[in-house]
Amino acid sequence: MKLEIHHVTRYRYEEPVSDSVNELRLTPRTNYRQSCYHHEVNIEPSTSLFTYEDYFGNRVHAFSVNPSHRELVIKTKATVVTTDRNQNELEASAHSLEEELLLLKSDKLQDRYIEFLLPTAYTQVTEEVHSYVSKYPFGEKGLLAWTRKLSEGIHNDFTYDPAATDVNTTVSETLQLRRGVCQDYAHLMIAACRCLGLPARYVSGYHFVGDLQGGSADFEQASHAWVEVHIPGTGWLGFDPTNNTEVDWRYVKLGHGRDYQDIVPVKGVYRGSGRQSLEVKVDVRLLDA
Repeated sequence: MKLEIHHVTRYRYEEPVSDSVNELRLTPRTNYRQSCYHHEVNIEPSTSLFTYEDYFGNRVHAFSVNPSHRELVIKTKATVVTTDRNQNELEASAHSLEEELLLLKSDKLQDRYIEFLLPTAYTQVTEEVHSYVSKYPFGEKGLLAWTRKLSEGIHNDFTYDPAATDVNTTVSETLQLRRGVCQDYAHLMIAACRCLGLPARYVSGYHFVGDLQGGSADFEQASHAWVEVHIPGTGWLGFDPTNNTEVDWRYVKLGHGRDYQDIVPVKGVYRGSGRQSLEVKVDVRLLDA
């Protein structure tokens, strides 16, 4: 499917600011499931962009706005073609649980994916996490079936509540609150996988839901977060515990990291005082099949 994404981030400052230095991770990746055919970034006030790839292979645009300004607007536009993974091929490639566990414990896998096995500030593996994961023991059907069960369990066990948490909420806090947003669901699933030695990483991107809204474009959209889990012998697969689904053509991946901190879509600093307001608008449209 061909999807077009418009993303506008607007900062307004109560007093003039200067020397604003920023990083953007808003470029869709090209991989086995999606191809980014067009991407553009426009900054107001106008400035030059410096582009590079970070440690995880995410495209980063860096820029600074030195003159005094009271508003900063970041506009991106992208065209991405996405596909579904063949479920029959996926099932056919699955190993037995015994084979998967042997691969999981191998030095080769541990060394290659160590950064996606270690806990982070957001995803500490606590006694509460172990207690939660104990509800979902491995079964004979293998790690893919277990991961699906875990994703479904998180979706059912927690309440989606945008007012309950913020960008600094940890897994321990989410387990206490039993509610949160996509970032919290993703961090919990990552911690659950890592505590059992299964590599997992945080993914940021977009989720097309236009045709689920009665064909209307007049509904609020936002960036989304989900999880990729490395199934030994199969590879990285995407799961969205917030919506209880596996990643398909509706999902456009921007990037991945150990947790949210590695893949913040827009972050920066500036010189100045006073309050600021933030407005984000996202529009994901289906162009054709």
